Amino acid sequence: MRELGSSQPTAVELEILRILWDLEPCPVREVHIRLSQVKKTNYSTTVKMLSVMLQKGLVKRNEQVNPHQYRSAITRQKAAKSFLSELIEKVYDGSAMSLVLQALSSGKASQEEIAEARKLLDQMEGKS
Repeated sequence: MRELGSSQPTAVELEILRILWDLEPCPVREVHIRLSQVKKTNYSTTVKMLSVMLQKGLVKRNEQVNPHQYRSAITRQKAAKSFLSELIEKVYDGSAMSLVLQALSSGKASQEEIAEARKLLDQMEGKS
């Protein structure tokens, strides 16, 4: 659960951002069509969510065109980095390595992902 006043996107806001990252810029109607496929929301709820996201600085609106077009104000990479930083701080007491070890020990990493992690560690140690 997000803290009150947080600029971090909620789960539904993140879903809207995913839609915008794929389609932007796009009108409310298109966001609503995509959102309603995963969440049972009505049109007015989608409009309200975009309004809240606009106030939070998560989206931008082009009012020069009709219908208004929305686009994300943050990149997917920036959102991911922010979520990871928060996760590392709150769950792993600031230890990024603990997060990495937990992720790799979950057994869901493919051999290619493990090789990529090994390559990254080698680069960080100056071996490559």
